[in-house]
Amino acid sequence: MRILVIGGAGYIGSHVVKSLLQNNVQVRVFDDMSTGQAVNLFKDAEFIKGTILDSDALEHALEGVDGVIHLAAKKAVGESMEYPEKYAQNNLTGAINLLNAMVKKNVKYLVFSSSAAVYGIPQYAQVDENHPVNPINFYGFTKLEMERLMQWYDTLKGIKFVSLRYFNAVGYDAEGDILGLEKNPQNLLPVIMETLTGIREKMAVFGTDYNTPDGSCIRDYIHVSDLAEAHTLALKYLQKNNQSQMLNLGTGRGHSVLEMILETEKLLNKKINYTIAPRRSGDPETLTAIATKAEKLLNWYPQQSDLKNIILTTWAVYQKNG
Repeated sequence: MRILVIGGAGYIGSHVVKSLLQNNVQVRVFDDMSTGQAVNLFKDAEFIKGTILDSDALEHALEGVDGVIHLAAKKAVGESMEYPEKYAQNNLTGAINLLNAMVKKNVKYLVFSSSAAVYGIPQYAQVDENHPVNPINFYGFTKLEMERLMQWYDTLKGIKFVSLRYFNAVGYDAEGDILGLEKNPQNLLPVIMETLTGIREKMAVFGTDYNTPDGSCIRDYIHVSDLAEAHTLALKYLQKNNQSQMLNLGTGRGHSVLEMILETEKLLNKKINYTIAPRRSGDPETLTAIATKAEKLLNWYPQQSDLKNIILTTWAVYQKNG
């Protein structure tokens, strides 16, 4: 089996590539390197530099592959609300280009990097796949539109997909094989690490007036290596069952922003310079997962997503890059 990993030089993509290689899958990486990094590339994976906005390059990259894992979306919630045109072009136009190229090259399997952002403000405590979809930010809108496009291409063109709705990806490969730090990260834990290492002078906590125990937002944090394994299992599921699915990937446990900061301070015995800022547009109060569908269909269970492992594996990479 040969798989094209679009965005395979990025943070999540490189972990996915490692998981595939460990499962004896032939891997071809396609990445424009706008956020991907050469240090994240594996010598056992073929590499093609290119963008999903280039249909000809996509068609070339799809030659001889059995399936695609698509992780090349822009993903900063706040930025998506300020620059929707950037997100529309990359996340939507790029996705349409990919689907059309897959039709042309007769590639029938697609694993898609989606997001819990498709749900919007939760209507009940833990979100399952039956929860209404109603994004409150443009990033989430682009993910939901891609899912709808894939459903049509399934019906009309026979492309079978698994859409993996990530909650919050965190952590790093525990074996130290992936060392590339995210460029201009917007997610909480990398921002904490940049503050600790002096890349940032200070960080902001956006809102402490939410209806949560400490007033800050609560999120479901899942280790990136657990996420990566789910992609490999999703490909196996598609090959065996030839059936499309939407699946949550999360732990079912929530941790607040302030809890993440305090736990990091405790584990590393360091103080984090943070300030309290107003709420950020597009942020739901609490977002945690029910992922029993992925457990049942993929036989997937997060093994590395305890908070201590998440923080320490991340800190180890930031130290190596220091």
